Amino acid sequence: MGLVDGPTHDHLYPRAWFERFTQVVKKQDYSQRQADHTMFYRHSQKCKIAVIIVYVKDIILTRDDVDEIRRLKEHLALEFEIKDLGPLKYFLGIEVARSKKGFVVSQKKHVIDLLKVAGMSSCRPADTPIDPNIKFENKEGRLVDKGQYQRLVGKLIYLSHIRPDITFTVSLVSPFMHSPMEEHEEAMFRILRYLKSSPRNGLFFKKSEQRGIEAYSDADWAGSITDRRSTLGYCTFVWGNLVTWRSKKQSVVARSSAKAEFRSMVQEICEIMLLKRIMEELRKPITSPMKLYCDSKTAISIAHNPVQHDRTKHVEIDRHFIKETIKEGQADGGRERRESNVNKFPIHFTGPSVLRTHCSPHISVSYPCLIKDLNSGRNTRFRSLSNSFRSLHPRYS
Repeated sequence: MGLVDGPTHDHLYPRAWFERFTQVVKKQDYSQRQADHTMFYRHSQKCKIAVIIVYVKDIILTRDDVDEIRRLKEHLALEFEIKDLGPLKYFLGIEVARSKKGFVVSQKKHVIDLLKVAGMSSCRPADTPIDPNIKFENKEGRLVDKGQYQRLVGKLIYLSHIRPDITFTVSLVSPFMHSPMEEHEEAMFRILRYLKSSPRNGLFFKKSEQRGIEAYSDADWAGSITDRRSTLGYCTFVWGNLVTWRSKKQSVVARSSAKAEFRSMVQEICEIMLLKRIMEELRKPITSPMKLYCDSKTAISIAHNPVQHDRTKHVEIDRHFIKETIKEGQADGGRERRESNVNKFPIHFTGPSVLRTHCSPHISVSYPCLIKDLNSGRNTRFRSLSNSFRSLHPRYS
């Protein structure tokens, strides 16, 4: 894996430069992904692959075909003014560290710079990113500096791409960027204090014999006091490693917890189908059905029930979408997370195996939308995860 600094033609507009780069790369028999136009790949006759990932003028090259990468670098040097920066160590604020067991991605420097910008380099650290009992309401209060709030929250949003442990909390403070009040600013500062205690946290991608996709979905039904919309949350493991996660408020109000959970399942199925398509393009197909875990028995029953009822008419389209996906064998949906399944499934959220397997010694990854349940232990469905987390981290006990 290597890093190439792209051309320095500042007079070219980004879209025009990317179009020129695309033409040059495609002439070298590279294919462009339809779902993500910034990714190019080429398969050789020896069943090897070379991949190009582009972000503005920065380019990542990864491969198992060394000769092809060397040839590509030479060709790009003839077309553009580029600089080979060697093995990937730092990219857009993301730090990469390798070992024989895998590699770790983190944003330590970004966190330290963020604390300096906020003037909180010497602040008192916090063990959790948010108070589990906090609820934001539409009430009058004193407005704070909107410019500073927007800058800091924007940096936190970028940081959440590597830090799933702050994804849910960032999604709580980001909707108030246009009219932030004191309580929103205090919640944002709480996140910064948490980052002070864990600047090196990141993700560990390990070598694994697993060759499947597993997904976990959940929903916080009517969790928002302002509009009573639910917050969906999901995360996806590819080959045993955490790859995608999301925490987002749903676009409509769910009249029952089952419908909120069901809509979360639909979003997760769309995600795993996209990941499956990517693996097929890279010629690493997922042959076994992808597993989707959900803790709602009602949502699981709706997914498997071929009969349309009056109460499910609001999610009829989503129901047919999940039904066809399961029928075609693409996804094995409707697995319930329970304590009795601890030894049944290789990856689950009821024991410490997730934390131990997917985290380096200095990393603690939590389910992005369930940090409040994980810290408070009030929700019985995730109490075992909360206890396991505290057993691994004595300071939480």
